[in-house]
Amino acid sequence: MKTFDKGTVIRTVLLFMALINQTLILFGNPVLPIEEDQITSLAETLYLAFSMIFTLVTTLVAWFKNNYVTDKGKLQKEVLKQKGLAK
Repeated sequence: MKTFDKGTVIRTVLLFMALINQTLILFGNPVLPIEEDQITSLAETLYLAFSMIFTLVTTLVAWFKNNYVTDKGKLQKEVLKQKGLAK
């Protein structure tokens, strides 16, 4: 397996975590085992809102950030490094 950029790995892992969390919530299995009678509707709404915001932000960062995963992307990164435009 070829080595990936550290940022690519972090963004991909966070994206998968967000998608798994959102899927669990969709099917009624929240990550935190909290009973319905233990929380108020406001707290439940805040939990769901935070989860959705986390998923959206992670998805946007993962999609719009250059990940340089393909061979063409890696060549682009090398050209950017040579010109001093990338780390």
